[in-house]
Amino acid sequence: MMDMERSMGLQGLSRAERDIYCAASDISDSHQGVDTTFLLKHALVTGVSRPTFFRALKSLIEKGYLSPTDGSGRGNYTVKNSK
Repeated sequence: MMDMERSMGLQGLSRAERDIYCAASDISDSHQGVDTTFLLKHALVTGVSRPTFFRALKSLIEKGYLSPTDGSGRGNYTVKNSK
């Protein structure tokens, strides 16, 4: 598992960041953009507290793993390829 995380560039992320990124990637496979509501309900994220979730989400945006979707308003993100 660590080799897979390393090859995907996820080894430097916290557990919450990794879980949110993986959940966002999973959701984006079937939806255009990723809505915060769907992320909060995803099985990988249900154990993450709301404050931790939003801190990790902000961190993923700052690190370039997610970006706000243009023109969609708040709470919708596009998954960027991992580094």
